[in-house]
Amino acid sequence: MQKIKLLCLLLCALSVSGANAMDIDARPELRGFIDEMVKQHDFDRAELTRLFTQTEMKPAIIEAIRSPAEKKPWRDYRPIFVNPARIRGGVEFWNTHAQVLARAESIYGVAPEIIVAIIGVETRYGKNTGSYRVLDAITTLAFDYPERGAFFRSELEHYLLLTREEHLDATMPKGSYAGAMGVPQFISSSYRRYAVDFDNDGRRDLWSDIDDVIGSVANYLSVFGWQPGAPVAGRARVSGEKFNLLIDEELKPERSLDQLLYYGVSLDETEPPSAAKAKAGAARGALIALEGDDGTEYWVGMQNFYAITRYNHSALYAMAVYQLSQEIRAQIQSQASSGK
Repeated sequence: MQKIKLLCLLLCALSVSGANAMDIDARPELRGFIDEMVKQHDFDRAELTRLFTQTEMKPAIIEAIRSPAEKKPWRDYRPIFVNPARIRGGVEFWNTHAQVLARAESIYGVAPEIIVAIIGVETRYGKNTGSYRVLDAITTLAFDYPERGAFFRSELEHYLLLTREEHLDATMPKGSYAGAMGVPQFISSSYRRYAVDFDNDGRRDLWSDIDDVIGSVANYLSVFGWQPGAPVAGRARVSGEKFNLLIDEELKPERSLDQLLYYGVSLDETEPPSAAKAKAGAARGALIALEGDDGTEYWVGMQNFYAITRYNHSALYAMAVYQLSQEIRAQIQSQASSGK
């Protein structure tokens, strides 16, 4: 009787664990994807078939990607990322990895506070790198999320190539509901293109090698046009009605400061560092409107702000990174001036 009970429990467990497993025979689009991977990249058909039979489709992933934090207004989004805990964590991370951050800045030109803030926003400095298997997340989005199915099928292709190149078991890595991986939350294509082996140990490890994490974030921003020493963003004042024509424009900074002024947009002189640096050069910007606690906030985002949005295509995200970075830098400078 005891053996029968144990067998029943085992069968029940197997049934539950496979409830959302991929049914390849019922997925012609998946069979077509496997055909392409075999033909274009010389994958073994039997191995891919076995891999996808171990894949689980996760409806919760679809729910999560349709309700991202970036849909919140700025007044609700900002406190998630710019708060005392993340500031303290950023100061600790900077102090711990100061030499690596300095080396990254010397090579790529990216300010340490920006690298730290991105890591803080993404995973709270590596404390939360995601709980979904990357294979499950990307496969679910590739075949059950038609809005962006083509994009995620491309990411699934990159993921399989990445795991082969980096000698990873494709069933093991975990990440976000969107398939972003490691401490800096790189998607598969970004991992393959922009991750670097910053400590020259022969591997690009974005889960446990902080040197590689820091170098990879810096490299990413550098590739997307980070300008060393240039401002990121500045508070703006608006007047008249013409400025409304700029609000729905793309985040890419294509307006000169003189053009912005024509539309009634000027940099706020209460923020002299950004204003002075911008006016000293041929800076270009884009008008950004954010719904804050006290009404609409207006900002001018410049090239470095745009570079941050290539990490996550959201003005809210880039502004959270920028403001967190400034709080962290202020704490670091305070420590330095007090001799701590």
